[in-house]
Amino acid sequence: MLGWLISYAVSGLIIGALGRLVIPGPNPIGCLATMFAGIGGSMLGGLVGMALFGRPGGLILAVLCAALLVWLIDRSRAPVR
Repeated sequence: MLGWLISYAVSGLIIGALGRLVIPGPNPIGCLATMFAGIGGSMLGGLVGMALFGRPGGLILAVLCAALLVWLIDRSRAPVR
């Protein structure tokens, strides 16, 4: 159980960090938000991959979904102009 949780956290940090690299400009979100965006992006990428291709999504789809989540988190924290 603990190993499973640690592997999700580490993979979430890696996928979230790759997702942050895709979005241009500064992304002022913390490590926990990055990790949750990575985990969410992996899950969302898997679901989209299953829906579109009939198999789980790969790394590229997970990173793109994590980038979308990072962008949404960043937009929700931005001050209203």
